[in-house]
Amino acid sequence: MIARHLRTGTGRRFAGPLLLGLTLLCVPVSARADEALVTAQGANTLAIVDLEAGTVAAQVPIDGAPAGIALSPDRRTAFVTRPEGPGLAVVDLATRTVTGTLALPGGPLGIAVNPKSGAVYVADWYGSRIFVVSPDGTRLDTEIQVGASPSGIAVTPDGSTILVANREGDSVSVVDVASATETQKIPVGRHPFGITLDAEGTRAYTANVTSNDVSVIDVPGRHEIGRVTTGERPYVVALAGPRGFVTDQYSGTVTVFNLKTLTNVAAIEVGDHPEGIAASRDGRTLTVANWGSNTLSVIDATTLKVTNEIKVPDGPRAFGDFLR
Repeated sequence: MIARHLRTGTGRRFAGPLLLGLTLLCVPVSARADEALVTAQGANTLAIVDLEAGTVAAQVPIDGAPAGIALSPDRRTAFVTRPEGPGLAVVDLATRTVTGTLALPGGPLGIAVNPKSGAVYVADWYGSRIFVVSPDGTRLDTEIQVGASPSGIAVTPDGSTILVANREGDSVSVVDVASATETQKIPVGRHPFGITLDAEGTRAYTANVTSNDVSVIDVPGRHEIGRVTTGERPYVVALAGPRGFVTDQYSGTVTVFNLKTLTNVAAIEVGDHPEGIAASRDGRTLTVANWGSNTLSVIDATTLKVTNEIKVPDGPRAFGDFLR
């Protein structure tokens, strides 16, 4: 029952051609609506959701209670952690099939991909290490020692530095990619779980589960510069325009805060037990995976209103990079 405990990150519970007159509008073959790639842990599937249509377009069966997700630099491949495998699944998003799996020890949960090299980083929830996996997802190359119970992982845009949220260590590990070593631990709030970097890689944000706040980190300076109060049991942070958005698991809300002043703006009611959250490529919407109500909430980043609720398979987590 490993993944059923991992499922909340808080120890809450176990779970199992268009013709107009004479005008032909041609749509490029590559054009498509934004997709949400949702790891549905209870259903053992990766749900591919068409966000424009508001429907599940396809499902890719993945056993082992899929939880974390990251995308390759070209956005054509998804890497999914399987805590009950335990291991990693590789999904071709064009054919919507699992093309390979890799067994990993411990409790693989958090995951990220290096934007330059394509290397895949997987956190071992039950250890103090992250695994470094080859870009094709077929080979474990090495492991790097970090803090206790690593969860969320983020990589700077230049691919040189990995940041790891250590849930039981109340810290963020700074890892040098070239030497594959931890160079520093930055103290943050209690039980950091999700970690998010801004587009420049200069600020990082951790959702601190039991201190009910977000730590803001100056990445070049390697220190915490502020905190933002959230709802109960914050899980993941997403950034859109001038604001940050945090899923509050126990409150059933998304806390909104100003990135410049680090002050609260609003609390948006969403579904039950919100977990993963991510911003669209244009920054206009946020998509939230609600684990308890088996839905996605779509939020307008300007009005801060929920504009759609989409039903998805059981146990949506979407912990990581899940929009494309």
